[in-house]
Amino acid sequence: MELDPIEVVRRHSLTALVRDALEREIVEGRLAPGEKLNEAYWAARLKVSRGPVREAFRALEQTGLVQTHKNRGVFVRTVTLDEAAEIYMVRAVLEEAACRMLAQRIGDAELGALRASLERMQAALAAGDRGAYARENIAFHDAIVAQAGNAKLAETYRRLVGELNLFRRAALTVTDDAAHCSLAEHREIVAALAARDGEAAALAMHAHVTGGLARARQTAVGRAGRVGEYFDNEEHDAAGK
Repeated sequence: MELDPIEVVRRHSLTALVRDALEREIVEGRLAPGEKLNEAYWAARLKVSRGPVREAFRALEQTGLVQTHKNRGVFVRTVTLDEAAEIYMVRAVLEEAACRMLAQRIGDAELGALRASLERMQAALAAGDRGAYARENIAFHDAIVAQAGNAKLAETYRRLVGELNLFRRAALTVTDDAAHCSLAEHREIVAALAARDGEAAALAMHAHVTGGLARARQTAVGRAGRVGEYFDNEEHDAAGK
């Protein structure tokens, strides 16, 4: 039986809306790594049928944010330290390339936006608001990649960072010393971009990302008694989300 084109469009749109809503819940930390996603619960909460929710789960699995466990259900993905290390290495390559591209095209408006981001990070540190600092940190890197002008690089980067954020939310405690160190590294990146020095910006970014990995190794907390395991999915089955 041929599907009604309007129904196809409507279903696709609903799936995209559900996917975006769930992705926000995950990225902003309201759904934790290892937490179970219940199809009926989310259909009722978002006031849609279960079909778009099921399809949204599949889309999120393709982007690396959730995993399906046979006979158990769908869970927010848990990223181990070893997986995170691999992501950090690929991220470094992508962001170095973005810095080289951006240095060739950056204008006063882009520089102003990056400097404003630095000031917001500084203000968050002064206020002791680590959550605000973390959000602005992500926005700073997103801006560099977006302004580089390569859509495919940006698409790949966003997927990697989505996975990496799962690890950081589950495993890391951001200390004031680490945040101050990170902010100083951000300032070096912006200074190199302001000088239109692509190689210096790429080197500063490489040092920053590899430094982030080193800090991650030092502060990762193993909840299951060994490095790389942070959540036991069984603990979250009861949540039903």
